[in-house]
Amino acid sequence: MKAKEQINPDVSEEFSHVPVHVAIIMDGNGRWAEQRSLPRLAGHQAGRENIRRVIEEAARIGVKHLTIYAFSTENWDRPVEEVNGLMGILGEAVETETSALHKQGVRLCHLGTLDRLPPELRKAVCRAVELTKNNDRITLNVAFNYGGRAEILGAVRRIVEEGVAPKDIDEVTFSSYLNTAGMPEPDLIIRTGGEMRLSNFLLWQSAYSEYYSTEAYWPDFDQEELHLALKAYGRRRRRFGRVEA
Repeated sequence: MKAKEQINPDVSEEFSHVPVHVAIIMDGNGRWAEQRSLPRLAGHQAGRENIRRVIEEAARIGVKHLTIYAFSTENWDRPVEEVNGLMGILGEAVETETSALHKQGVRLCHLGTLDRLPPELRKAVCRAVELTKNNDRITLNVAFNYGGRAEILGAVRRIVEEGVAPKDIDEVTFSSYLNTAGMPEPDLIIRTGGEMRLSNFLLWQSAYSEYYSTEAYWPDFDQEELHLALKAYGRRRRRFGRVEA
């Protein structure tokens, strides 16, 4: 699903095009901490605190959907101490940030599955989603315990379980079975930390997304870095497989 890009009048002189949906692979928290001789969890905590700043700036500019890759299905293979620490950071974030985000008109959505998450954390995520479901200033999709392949397989299983006839399966139908059903596809995918891979993120939805990689680690991805990414996006010419006349 594609959405028409809009320009916030207050920022029209800064950016030629504002993407409707920006997705971010938040990478580099651990390396940020190691450079400062800090434990890796200190980097994840710094990264969590940066999310608020990026949400605020994205909303100010006029981005309507922001998706952040917080914890992949593969991240369970990390050391137990780090995984438990990440669960604690998410729980703290949900507990302390939801009310403020709600007041700012942020709609919270969870992408992925809630299985394997501690019971209290599952309940907290569901409460946050329910509380903010009618907000419309900006939608924040938190991809936690998310994997693109798992999402696609899950969609296939549900289609089979519901007995959808093969002739009735097209891209629109298939998309309606994904975690992102009803949302526009990401216009721009940003990866911090200097890496150049998708890491199992939004594999179906990113077919025609523009990509942007920055050397900045996620805790250092500030307003200026976001502006650089959006300005780079504004210089792209998106053809969606077509040849321009």
